[in-house]
Amino acid sequence: MAVTNIWVKRQQCPCGDWKCFVNYEAVRDQATPVSQSVTNGCLSFPSQEIFTPYVGQVFKTDEDAFEYYSNFARKNGFSIRKARSTESPNLGVYRRDFVCYRSGFNQPRKKVNVEHPRDRKSLRCGCDAKFYLTKEIIDGVTQWYISQFSNVHNHELLEDEQVRLLPAYRKIEEADQERILLLSKAGFPVNRILKVLELEKGVQPGQLPFIEKDVRNFVRSCKKTLQENDTMVTMKRESDLLELLEACKVEAERDDGFVYNFTTDDNGKVENIAWTYGDSIEAFSLFGDVVTIDTSYRSVTYSMILGMWFGIDNHGRPIFFGCTLLQDESSKSFSWALQVFVGFMRGRRPEIVVTDMDSGLRDALLIEMPDTKQIICIRQILSRMSSWFSLQLGLQYSEFKSEFDSLCHLENVEDFEHKWNHLVAQFGIASDKHISLLFSYRTSWPFCYVRNFFLARTTNPEYSKSVEKFLKNVVSLQSSLQCFFKQIAIAAKSRSEKREDENEEIFYLPIKTCMPLEEHARNILTPFAFSALQNEIVFSMQYSITEMANGSYLARHYKKTERECLVIWIPDDEQVHCSCKEFEHSGVLCRHSLRVLVLKNYFEIPVKYFLHRWRIDDHTVTNGNAREFHSLSASLYTESFLSKERFNFVRGELAQLVERVRSMPRRGRMH
Repeated sequence: MAVTNIWVKRQQCPCGDWKCFVNYEAVRDQATPVSQSVTNGCLSFPSQEIFTPYVGQVFKTDEDAFEYYSNFARKNGFSIRKARSTESPNLGVYRRDFVCYRSGFNQPRKKVNVEHPRDRKSLRCGCDAKFYLTKEIIDGVTQWYISQFSNVHNHELLEDEQVRLLPAYRKIEEADQERILLLSKAGFPVNRILKVLELEKGVQPGQLPFIEKDVRNFVRSCKKTLQENDTMVTMKRESDLLELLEACKVEAERDDGFVYNFTTDDNGKVENIAWTYGDSIEAFSLFGDVVTIDTSYRSVTYSMILGMWFGIDNHGRPIFFGCTLLQDESSKSFSWALQVFVGFMRGRRPEIVVTDMDSGLRDALLIEMPDTKQIICIRQILSRMSSWFSLQLGLQYSEFKSEFDSLCHLENVEDFEHKWNHLVAQFGIASDKHISLLFSYRTSWPFCYVRNFFLARTTNPEYSKSVEKFLKNVVSLQSSLQCFFKQIAIAAKSRSEKREDENEEIFYLPIKTCMPLEEHARNILTPFAFSALQNEIVFSMQYSITEMANGSYLARHYKKTERECLVIWIPDDEQVHCSCKEFEHSGVLCRHSLRVLVLKNYFEIPVKYFLHRWRIDDHTVTNGNAREFHSLSASLYTESFLSKERFNFVRGELAQLVERVRSMPRRGRMH
């Protein structure tokens, strides 16, 4: 019997309470069935209008037709089932019959020899409502049309509140299945599991899309299946991990740039494994200043956490840096992964790491990368707000969410802490564990605390969506770990090739303002970076500049809709500093500073404000030069650790070499 590898989103809350379960807003939208949604604690139907089917109506597939008829049936108080299908050698299945769930009559069953047989009444009453499909092929295109249709029922049709309880419309979604099993393993009885789910989802009692009987049957069937399959799954896990390890060995022999590492338990069985590619190591040397670590997926089959490292290149695209599979989410496992990652990258560490609110990972980062700043992506926090606060705040939640959003974007720390205390007092949530958790992490997520750190635009929605797309592409295939390994290689290679193509082909972007400094910037920056700067140039024209007595400037929007910014200009060094901290945060000069440069009659932006990571020329160095340099570095790294004498000699020589290189001119291009 084959075991399917299934990847799911981790839904354990970072507060540390195992009973606390997070429903991400984006995930919940995807998990909601087509035929129902949850609004204000009650189930509702889709808004699109479903018309009465008619003879001759055409569908692309029989499944499309079944879904259409099912939605129509639900809206009209009954459910349907698949009845007869007819097939021929030439056409295959060419007719399908869908009927009302009360169609036909039950055949009398043979009496079983039991003391108290159950006398179940049949729901079937010979209802003649039907929906018959016939297949036809026109010009080589297959389609299905309704050949017979009747909506005449000989029984009472149900109201919305009753129809949702029909077996056809009761379904336990994957995320709920996982939660039910967790609560069941913890000893919760079925009736308590239902109450927990109702509280977590914020629905009224009895309004879940399944009933107690469904949960009881699900738990019973799972327990039986798990008992039967536990041994097989354990054996499958061990064999698949060994196959994955063997695939890594083969890849390392084939590709000199590929590296991997792993740990084993006392019995020699693989526990953790990590790997990366030569292109990723090379890319890290250019774009490894800011790294995103994603640990949002885990394998249900193998009980392992998936961790991936990403960066952002000069075109704003995600770069794959490495991958790991961990046996658990403890700080010990994450510490091992971080140590291996630093080893893969030849001792280099990122300056900034953007993570989720994972306590195990955060603790490991403090140990393994104490000089690296940890940033929590604000989008990860906002996606949890509904799950944390909507139930307890009720009708006040919308107002709370609006005020929390504005709080996140305050520029001043004192303003943030003052308004935070006011928000907590206003809604009476001072004792809430999630509020305490957010406040304890406050140096890592509000804009006022992170605005001084360079994040390379990794918190932008577009970048986050690209990372999520990469992840979904590699976890969507429910297959073995070896197939997963191949999928990672394909995705990483595809990203690398796309990055090289973009470096070779620079797209033309039109000028919007005809300002000389805009034309100058277009020749230096990549389209991604130039587009961001161009936006600032366009908006700079909406600001007035007032010179202060100390030589600084105040930039005010002409509508006075936002806070004024203080710009400091130092002419001797051509330095410009703005209180908005946009340049420090994203590496793109802000509209306020640009306005001052225009005022000072600058026709070109000082070159120091074109960061190397956003330029065209700094990343079009030939691959041969880069590979040669990395090959020499790798050899030096390996040879120097063979003895203490070698290490001390290399360290001394490198220190002198670095000082000599720093004294050399920076201008000029490599060819």
